[in-house]
Amino acid sequence: LGSILGWRACFGLISVLTVILIVWVLAKVPDFAGEPAGQRRTLLDVLKLPGIRPVLGVVLAFVLAHNILYTYVAPFLAGVGMVERTDVVLLVFGMASLVSIWAVGMWIDTHLRALTLLSIVLFALAASLFWLWRDAPLAIYAASAIWGLAFGGCATLFQTANANAAGPAADLAQSMLVTMWNAAIAGGGLAGGLLLERFGAASLAPSLLVLIAIAWGLAFAARGHGFPTRTLSS
Repeated sequence: LGSILGWRACFGLISVLTVILIVWVLAKVPDFAGEPAGQRRTLLDVLKLPGIRPVLGVVLAFVLAHNILYTYVAPFLAGVGMVERTDVVLLVFGMASLVSIWAVGMWIDTHLRALTLLSIVLFALAASLFWLWRDAPLAIYAASAIWGLAFGGCATLFQTANANAAGPAADLAQSMLVTMWNAAIAGGGLAGGLLLERFGAASLAPSLLVLIAIAWGLAFAARGHGFPTRTLSS
């Protein structure tokens, strides 16, 4: 859309959709009562709950890695001679993300842990392709599709894991997750910019693997709480 309509039209479309969403929320989403003051938990109380810290750690590492790549995908593609195909690469990524969202919605209730670990492994595979086969256009497109499959449903996975771990304190836990997510977005821009300036675009993909490995280790270790081997429905 950006190539066809221009960036101003895209931002205008986003604004229109945002207004529609606000109207829909006001009209259809129920207004649940808040918690009594004496029953409210503090942020520290929620952070101490089993499973919360591993989930937040996975969010930070995974989303930080994603945003390093997403923010600087154009310089990365310029380094491999494909900057003019940035729109196609992002289109492939976006379409694969939609498939991921559908798949996660279908199986999250019974396979939360498996889907989370699979998403992280897919992201590692995509980063490896971006790094090792960056001179092959077909590999770049394949990596973009795998990247989309890894990322598309991750927000649903992380929010569900966080809410399950928090129980009655889910509202406060979700606000912590959103804060961690936004911090990772900002951190991705900062870290990616430093990598780009000091080591060049070729350093982006291998740097992702370090963060992805941390995310996988945290998720794998959280088999009791956070990303348990047994789901609530089982």
